[in-house]
Amino acid sequence: MSRAAAATIHLAALAANLARVRALAPRAKVMAVVKADGYGHGLERVARALGDADAFGVASLQDGQRLRAAGFRQRIVVLSGYDEPGDLPELRRLALEPVIHHVSQLDLLEAERVASGHPLRCWVEIDTGMHRLGFDPEALPGVMARLAALPQVERAPVLMSHFANSDVADDPISAEQMRRFDAACAAHDTERSLANSAGLLHFPGHAAEWIRVGGLLYGISVIEGRTGADLGFHPAMTLSTRLIAINRVRAGESVGYAGTYICPEDMPVGVAAIGYGDGYPRHVPVDTPVRVGGREVPLIGRVSMDLVTLDLRGHPEARVGDPVVLWGRGLPVERIAAAAETIGYELTCGMTRRVAFVEDVSPPGGAGIT
Repeated sequence: MSRAAAATIHLAALAANLARVRALAPRAKVMAVVKADGYGHGLERVARALGDADAFGVASLQDGQRLRAAGFRQRIVVLSGYDEPGDLPELRRLALEPVIHHVSQLDLLEAERVASGHPLRCWVEIDTGMHRLGFDPEALPGVMARLAALPQVERAPVLMSHFANSDVADDPISAEQMRRFDAACAAHDTERSLANSAGLLHFPGHAAEWIRVGGLLYGISVIEGRTGADLGFHPAMTLSTRLIAINRVRAGESVGYAGTYICPEDMPVGVAAIGYGDGYPRHVPVDTPVRVGGREVPLIGRVSMDLVTLDLRGHPEARVGDPVVLWGRGLPVERIAAAAETIGYELTCGMTRRVAFVEDVSPPGGAGIT
């Protein structure tokens, strides 16, 4: 018998979220960021649902290869760029667009002896304050001059930068980054890209020609204290399982590993087939919400590899076989992430291979799994 743990991917929700992103920035092109296997939702699956995007953003050459092999013809931007000479002919063959963020990449381009295939269409990253990747703004004129001298590179690369703290609307770091970005780009007649998901919400005036959107496409909030639904987006993943046992446990008895939960009274304890072996976070505390048969109940005891235990005192109608939702429709992933002291991205990216992935085409906003 197969495990009941399943991640249902709501394809219509992905498409609806893309439409809402376009409505928020109607004059910008949209790069749908599908790195980390589509934020854990499945790379090719997500790309199909987001087929109206102007480009896809991936973290590696390998992801670009997967998308081209699956037949996608959209522009594909490799956000980490390239780091060895052998990458360059493959980027050209597949018409992938690398982000250039370091002088060593310029050196590799200039060292090419033969450049066959498509000329490279490049993006250039400027470090405006995140101090992770990118060129210092003062170095940009030299970078652009070196690229312009290379016949194997298309003219006018897109200029981009990364916000460091755009999820906080009034953080002065963001204001300074916008100022530095505008100043660096002023001398160059080319397209620009600065706004990520949070930047789109907080600084729509800086949508520029391209926006790079990840979390919002999956219905995941990028703003602390608010869910994707609060912002008008729909969850794209529902993680669910089934209730496989209900046990009557006496007052004073412990539940789970290390006996960390002591029953305050005689009580029904439900057991659901999900655990950290499936990607559910082991360190969530007691009282983390779980939905059983459409009703919210608290988790008790430690999460184990295969199972979680639930306090069913407030749900006397619960029965073995009832559906159990860990996050998704009806239970925002942001609430579970807050309990686990992490972000929703980490949870959706953390699904393991034993979780069954199921595609759902029902309209967004439906009741889904209860």
